[in-house]
Amino acid sequence: MLRNYFNKMRGISKSPPGVNFSEIIWSWLGAFLGISTVALISYKVLDSIGLTMIIGSFGASAVLIYGAIKSPLAQPRNLLGGHVFSAIIGVASYQAFQPHIWLAAALAVSTAIAVMHATKTLHPPGGATALIAVIGGESVHKLGYLYAVIPTAVGASLMLVVALMVNNIPRNRRYPEFWF
Repeated sequence: MLRNYFNKMRGISKSPPGVNFSEIIWSWLGAFLGISTVALISYKVLDSIGLTMIIGSFGASAVLIYGAIKSPLAQPRNLLGGHVFSAIIGVASYQAFQPHIWLAAALAVSTAIAVMHATKTLHPPGGATALIAVIGGESVHKLGYLYAVIPTAVGASLMLVVALMVNNIPRNRRYPEFWF
């Protein structure tokens, strides 16, 4: 019984093949343009009014929506729904359990995963979005539920627009695979 348990950890297949150079360049270009668009607006426009539009989880979203465009986890429904649901859950967890940050963090991430599964919006960076709502510091906490709109929904939407434009330039790339 114990042997069977540990044998599961050996894996069942070989590593997937690498991607061609063109795929690498298009992924790089999309990620550069997507993150730079969000960061530029954040630092040049919103910082002056005390808002931000860039959060760490967008880095992981960039990997998916520019580098793994066929993945179900990278589709628009998942990108937007995963981030927004997770942001709301993260804020609610922080507000309900803020004296116990460890509990708020654990509840935010685990509940975000459950809700993303239930709504078919699973997007791994959403877990980070929920966690950032809890541990993000005073600037994030002051936003309250606005955190779900800006930076989260607006930033993810801008990254999506860039993904739609860049990922459809080459003939061999097509994004998205599905919307709903």
